[in-house]
Amino acid sequence: MSTIFYTFTSWKDTTLLSSCSQLVAQIIIKMAAVIPKAQKVEIPSENAKGLLSAYHFNDPKTHAIGVIILQEWWGVNQQIQDEAADIARRGEFSVICPDLYRGSLATDNEHAGHLMTNLDWPGAIKDIQACAKFLLSKGCKKVGVTGFCMGGALSMAAAALIPEVSAAAPFYGIPSSELADPSKIKVPIQCHFGDKDEQAGFSCPASQAKLIEKLKEGNVVYEFHSYKDAGHAFTNTEGPNYNAEYYEQGLTRMCDFFKKHLL
Repeated sequence: MSTIFYTFTSWKDTTLLSSCSQLVAQIIIKMAAVIPKAQKVEIPSENAKGLLSAYHFNDPKTHAIGVIILQEWWGVNQQIQDEAADIARRGEFSVICPDLYRGSLATDNEHAGHLMTNLDWPGAIKDIQACAKFLLSKGCKKVGVTGFCMGGALSMAAAALIPEVSAAAPFYGIPSSELADPSKIKVPIQCHFGDKDEQAGFSCPASQAKLIEKLKEGNVVYEFHSYKDAGHAFTNTEGPNYNAEYYEQGLTRMCDFFKKHLL
């Protein structure tokens, strides 16, 4: 939030000071009101690990579009919770962010890789389906899914595998062929990738080209957005490749996409 400074030079400015103070206070109150607060929920899942914890933003009874937001390989840390809240605010969506690691948080790249490698990916798909059913049962008309890095790959897989998902917007992640075939996707999908992504076999330019071939092969309704000079995880505000312009651009595109296909 921008900070506004006022300079007052005489007692005659006191009325203006009072008016400005009230205005600033009203702006702060208004801004605070639109930032949704998370409610912790427990959702039944067919995953063998059982009950799934998730962060839920905005009541489905007053927010018709449901959006599932899937974590990077770090887990559901504060960064992804903040991004989920931002997406809920921007789109006025009912957002749910499930904890696919069930409490585990990575402390470094090695630990994150270990958690991601050991994730039961088919089980995670069941968790995502549980979230979609939860949002629909609470009043959402349709549900979309987005995710970042690992979550991007899972959101693309969810578009292919989960009938309750009506649109997907994956960021820099492609599922393995063993998990899902992108050519089988039957719902609209919007893809976001950096053209300098170095994650070979997962989100690099060569992998992106193969993905586009798959989407064309299956006559999938898709958009593909390539971000010039962007590396992996360019929307992660705590990462070395964070790009504020592309964060804004990518999330705006995603929100517009979901509003177009989920109303």
